[in-house]
Amino acid sequence: MPPFVAFAGVLGGLAVVRWAYKTAVRINQELEEMRLSRVTEGAPVGDVKTLKRDPVTGAYRPG
Repeated sequence: MPPFVAFAGVLGGLAVVRWAYKTAVRINQELEEMRLSRVTEGAPVGDVKTLKRDPVTGAYRPG
């Protein structure tokens, strides 16, 4: 009986590792797709704030 229990434990462990690997690959793929979609979308021109230097103080302020 102990060899059968060990064999079942090994098979169960392999099943868990396979499931974890597939889940990690799926999550990484979804994250990469989200990152690429954000890069291609870009920000609307009106939402990008630029800074201009104040000639008197030398500080940068939204312009």
